[in-house]
Amino acid sequence: MKRRDFLKSTAAVAGGMVTAPAIWSAAKAQARQETLLIVSESGPNNIDIHGVGTNVPGYEVSWNCYDRLISHEMKTVNGVPYYDRDKFKMELAEDMNVGDMSATFKLKKNATFHDGTPVKAKDVKWSLDRAVTVGGFPTFQMGAGSLTKPEQFVVVDDHTIRVDFLRKDRLTIPDLAVIVPAIYNSELVKKNATEKDPWGLEYTKLNTAGGGAYRVVSWTAGTEVILERNDNWKGGPLPKVRRVVWRMVPSSGNRRALLERGDADISYDLPNKDFVELKSHGKLDIISTPYSNGIQYLGMNVTKPPFDNLKVRQAVAYAIPYQKIMDAVLFGLSKPMFGAPANAPTEVAWPQPHKFNTDIAKAKQLLAEAGYPNGFETTLSFDLGFAGVNEPLCVLTQEALGQIGIKVTINKIPGATWRTELNKKVLPLYTNVFSGWLDYPEYFFIWCYHGKNSIFNTMSYKSPQVDGFVDGAVTAAAEGNKAAYDKDVKGFVDQAFADMPRIPLFQPYVNVAMQKNVSGYQYWFHRRLDYRALVKG
Repeated sequence: MKRRDFLKSTAAVAGGMVTAPAIWSAAKAQARQETLLIVSESGPNNIDIHGVGTNVPGYEVSWNCYDRLISHEMKTVNGVPYYDRDKFKMELAEDMNVGDMSATFKLKKNATFHDGTPVKAKDVKWSLDRAVTVGGFPTFQMGAGSLTKPEQFVVVDDHTIRVDFLRKDRLTIPDLAVIVPAIYNSELVKKNATEKDPWGLEYTKLNTAGGGAYRVVSWTAGTEVILERNDNWKGGPLPKVRRVVWRMVPSSGNRRALLERGDADISYDLPNKDFVELKSHGKLDIISTPYSNGIQYLGMNVTKPPFDNLKVRQAVAYAIPYQKIMDAVLFGLSKPMFGAPANAPTEVAWPQPHKFNTDIAKAKQLLAEAGYPNGFETTLSFDLGFAGVNEPLCVLTQEALGQIGIKVTINKIPGATWRTELNKKVLPLYTNVFSGWLDYPEYFFIWCYHGKNSIFNTMSYKSPQVDGFVDGAVTAAAEGNKAAYDKDVKGFVDQAFADMPRIPLFQPYVNVAMQKNVSGYQYWFHRRLDYRALVKG
């Protein structure tokens, strides 16, 4: 491949405004094998995980540009390196000592931020204080592991930080290994903070201020992100890839063409049909891995008519063309979350399938019983940033609901604003994916079904029964009471399926297409690429 050819091809399909010297200037040119070229449908709207409304692509930047105290070891699942939920390794910390009601971390004394400033315990405290204080998703994420107060983070000395526990909670240590508790260069961010923005969110929205393996050197929103390796990174082995060029190419056909021509190295959001075909051709490596603790679902706002009516929600659940979606949209690259046998016992697991199947007659009957014999009108919203699956899924759902008298208008929301619109909790009907970062059933339900301050409970669902079961499961897990835990998990799953505020459709797969000379792909809970392990031969 010629460098100029790649630039011409990607500029044409992405409409990018960055010219060849911006990527390949003589001063910055890297060997082709040390540069990773990624193409995807959409890109970040914010490169700080603590930002308001940061979208999923933004997670990828934050993961690779910031360190956390700890991370996960890897294991192998079906031949794919896969994060080990229960085993941790040191990242910014060199040692972790977990006691009964606290954990103490010794920091690596040679760790520095991107600008060369030494990492100190005060930076760790400031960063964790920020996470539990800024509000929104970051603060709720920390709270999911019982990390809620700045007073819990104690500077012992320049290279020692202690995290005090509010209660015994098995999610606390794992919660320190997700993306949110990233460590920031506190002095740099504070220099760029204001009275109205005390945590410097406007600065970190556009600038990386960490010490991770990579740093952003250029970002044109909607077009391109360029990252360069931090050669002084101490969080792990120095990555083999020096430079990452991540291009936003909205057309899936163009992304596929770039891969097939060898002009791009990796893409991970092509239509499933393309992944199936590319795998059969054998010219690229295709890896498909089920989302850990994740489902795609149809959500309904249960606080307003008509979806406040249980029979309406049940009617919709019977009308969904589940198998058509599996065949025509997913091409088998997902796990069904519907159609469990009527006598199937509830498992102590999540995800697991519900017992609804497509039954148009039953759906019409329930809609009439609910007082809507002639149906009604509504909107069905989806994230345009993942249109490859969402759009055909919504079209098939629109057609099916039309058969029972529900007239659906499809509402396409740009990926950059999807999270903001979703969190307003006003969308009457929508499809979305949620994948719990901590792979425990109660963690998923804390986020998606609990009635108290749950950001991703976008159905505004409230059930004292579900809340009680979820809270009970958290306590039982901390106490090691398996019998109580099993009972509570079955309880909240049964109640959620009885009330059906959201309809699980399928457990998606992360599908990644790579050139044969690219290796080192790892599956992570956040489902994004970890550049640190990738190798290009």
